[in-house]
Amino acid sequence: MFNKFISAILPYFPKKFIWIFSRSYISGETIDDAMRVSKDLNSKNIKVTLDVLGEFIKTPDEAETNKKEYLDLIDVSYKTGIDGNFSVKPTSFGLLIDKNICYQHLREIVVKAASYKGFIRIDMEDSPCTDMEIELFRKLKVEFPANVGLVVQAYLKRTLNDIKGLADLNSETNPLSFRLCKGIYVEPEAISFKKYEEINQHYLEDLEFLFQNKIHVGIATHDKPLVEKVYNLIKEYNVPKHLYEFQMLYGVTPKLRESIVNEGHTMRVYVPFGEKWFGYSTRRLKENPKMASHIIKAIFYKG
Repeated sequence: MFNKFISAILPYFPKKFIWIFSRSYISGETIDDAMRVSKDLNSKNIKVTLDVLGEFIKTPDEAETNKKEYLDLIDVSYKTGIDGNFSVKPTSFGLLIDKNICYQHLREIVVKAASYKGFIRIDMEDSPCTDMEIELFRKLKVEFPANVGLVVQAYLKRTLNDIKGLADLNSETNPLSFRLCKGIYVEPEAISFKKYEEINQHYLEDLEFLFQNKIHVGIATHDKPLVEKVYNLIKEYNVPKHLYEFQMLYGVTPKLRESIVNEGHTMRVYVPFGEKWFGYSTRRLKENPKMASHIIKAIFYKG
């Protein structure tokens, strides 16, 4: 109850107050902020994936603005020499307004990334978007087999079947690439697993299928016990390093992140930035009220 109460009232606090928490998890408001953080992570042998905040837009003009910001971001990133790729949320480009316009915006972004031999990761959002985002991915993957990947969420009961349904796109020269995460959106129990042990079990089942079928995977988790089990699977299937990497959010579990890097595994950190950080932060709170207690601790005890 406390967490839900705090998460409900925090969006009404001054932005400066929310920033006390958010600055640990968001690189800043500008491309320069994202470049600064990315350079620092690269210096520690950590790759990045950059994300411009601003999902669930309401107008086509916002979609156009977001596209232009990504096109600029891609140019600046490669000219700066950043070792990284880019994550996109389709609702930032009008998926819920006009999916064809969304596709055209995303295609332009992928074309730009491909001109640098770069890579775009399509984020998975809440369940009303799932089918449309898989459709977008399939269409772009056929045209740009080396330049686009997809996020899948282990807590959705459909996920393993979704992965299997895309397996026809896998090839030795251009393997499918998924980021496998647990999932953060609040979904009905009819379509999602709720218990910690249950989610982890299905996470490992999904991962095992990916390893067995030589599909590239970004192992996105901050769960130390789960990481230990992932290590065992990597050894069991003797997975080559070019077919997996670990992924984490900026500012989250840095000690675990460091230990994974020290073990010799590739690490990529998700680096969000943008002027719309306030909406991103408050939405994350509504989606996951348990974060509220961590915010209070971070504010008063510096994490």
